[in-house]
Amino acid sequence: MSSAGGAGLASAGLYAVVSKPAVVAAKPENADEKAHHLKDGKGFINPWDSFRDFVGWRMGVRLFWRKLSGQARKPDTTPPTVPVVTPTFRAGRQGGKLRATWLGHACYYVEFPSGLRVLFDPVFEDCCAPVNFKSFKRFTPPPCEIEDLPTVDLVVISHNHYDHLSYPTIKRIQEAFPQAHFFAPLGNRNWFIKSGVPEGQVTELDWWDTKDVKLQARFQDAKEVDAVSVSDSETKAKREDITAVVGALPCQHVSARGPFDKCKTLWASWSLESGGAKVYFAGDTGYRAVPESTPEGDDGYGTEYAHLPHCPAFAQIGQHRGPFDLGLIPIGAYEPRWIMSPMHANPQDSVNIFVDTKCKKALGMHWGTWVLTEEDVMEPPRKLKEALREKKIEEDGVFGVVNIGESKEFESK
Repeated sequence: MSSAGGAGLASAGLYAVVSKPAVVAAKPENADEKAHHLKDGKGFINPWDSFRDFVGWRMGVRLFWRKLSGQARKPDTTPPTVPVVTPTFRAGRQGGKLRATWLGHACYYVEFPSGLRVLFDPVFEDCCAPVNFKSFKRFTPPPCEIEDLPTVDLVVISHNHYDHLSYPTIKRIQEAFPQAHFFAPLGNRNWFIKSGVPEGQVTELDWWDTKDVKLQARFQDAKEVDAVSVSDSETKAKREDITAVVGALPCQHVSARGPFDKCKTLWASWSLESGGAKVYFAGDTGYRAVPESTPEGDDGYGTEYAHLPHCPAFAQIGQHRGPFDLGLIPIGAYEPRWIMSPMHANPQDSVNIFVDTKCKKALGMHWGTWVLTEEDVMEPPRKLKEALREKKIEEDGVFGVVNIGESKEFESK
């Protein structure tokens, strides 16, 4: 790991200044119709035929019956599963190639050529639930602690489920990196403010909205300015170059942190561009909903399913915001398909999302950390290779996985 700890670099005082975009980003003609908004501000929906809604209590009853009747599969988490390695990071504001480090589940730490450092969907806790259930505990540990990260400029959240948004993790980020700025979809801002994040350090966005970001030093007095000019001239000069464009984009999912707030806040995928590198973070998403009659183990891609609609948003993202140098795309938590397919991508869905969004390269996520569903814990990367072969896409180096804590570098334009 980098020898520079979080507290030391946080004191450099580079804060994100968020503003309206200098250039209005392209978007579909019907984007301003806000078809995903319910009337009177009552929440949000997935406005596509590719989504099948469900009643929470009914799904719970069916899942309980699966367990009671012995139909449910319990994945084996006996080690070895996913290798966990100690990560290394660039020190300070060192540039270089676009670099992504998987920190488990949907969490990636991305180092941009500009020096910008972004943390996506961080959850460092042992349990991804509001209470400490044994069945929701990690079977692979975090590869490092939050405090081991060199610095965190931006934190990007896809939605408010507990495996993507963690109150203890957010508090730890605040303590280690008090200058960090948080981006989240509509409706989530108040949660961050109630959690103690300063109002000026939270930005919520709707689908297809963008913001310009510039990192600037925040000085208390003239002495501090002089000190920076003498002891940290590199940071003073570099801060003028650290800019980014952050955009919220559609995906097919739902939100909730309790039994009575389903879809009250928005979910999103994200684009982030800085230093000539462009990243697409798919968050948590489905691609198409297979029928409830789909047999166990059927992935829903046979000829009998060819008529099923898929989510059109990803092709729109590719058309209007692509191409991307790197896509971070979910590949796990997909069985049984008759339940999970509207909300979670299986590897075949993932490859289609990769193609639709026009990502040049991609890394998988949303697997290998918690047992959320019934597929074998090591199945997603195997199925990903099969899906790439079916699409006649080169398997090596285009869309793959890394070990937890492992980094990979990518060329950018």
